[in-house]
Amino acid sequence: MQAAKTSPGSGTIAIVTGGAGDIGRAIAARLGEDHDIILLVDIDLAAAEKAARDLGPEGRFVAVRCDITDVESVADMAARARALGTVRTLVNNAGGAHAVSLHDTTPEIWRSDNVLNLEAAFLCFRAVEDMLKASKGSLINISSVNGMNVFGHPAYSAAKAGLLHFTKLVAVEYGKFGIRANAVAPGTVRTQLWEARAAANPNVFEEARRWYPLQRVVDPVDVANAVGFLASPLAAAISGVCLPVDCGLTAGQAELARTFSQSDHY
Repeated sequence: MQAAKTSPGSGTIAIVTGGAGDIGRAIAARLGEDHDIILLVDIDLAAAEKAARDLGPEGRFVAVRCDITDVESVADMAARARALGTVRTLVNNAGGAHAVSLHDTTPEIWRSDNVLNLEAAFLCFRAVEDMLKASKGSLINISSVNGMNVFGHPAYSAAKAGLLHFTKLVAVEYGKFGIRANAVAPGTVRTQLWEARAAANPNVFEEARRWYPLQRVVDPVDVANAVGFLASPLAAAISGVCLPVDCGLTAGQAELARTFSQSDHY
């Protein structure tokens, strides 16, 4: 069911950072079912505008250029949202990883990964917290299984672990205002980035899926459905949690379980 059209300044708004990417687009599409206006926030305006056009009518899906690591840029984005209506949902989805190993992580990479994956979420929340108070709204942070266990990309992983704690901080401190804060932790998601890896190595998904109990990797729609649930009245009593969307990865690694089941220990 699609939300009804509203006049400027009166709509319920969902903000999705990293809105031009595969996961961001899927989240925007899902939240478009029960919000009047979706702001696709991205540093790449052209990509965000294309995503907005692909998703639906002009005025319902709105592209906004924003450098979420810059205080003034984030303030401008929040002002744009305020002019359109009341923010009911903020999804901190934008992120990125660089060095795979700790040995290859420079101080610059450590700082930049933490700014993008952790500090930016703080900046975006603080910029719209008054609107979330007014709407008794919902904050959803897209973390990662890397924030829960060690899977490489140390700077990114440390930031995502910090994002999980930030989620709890908001849940505890802002719960009295009716704001709920939760996190989603995806495993490997089949995005264009992974499709590019598959073009170079056709076995990449086969190699990845053997570690997942469900024997597949995550689709962007899987992440979007989790976000849609957490943003909805169905999750009205849920706050401060992390929901892994990882095809069972954090429950235990399937390949390791098969190895042990074939050993003398059983």
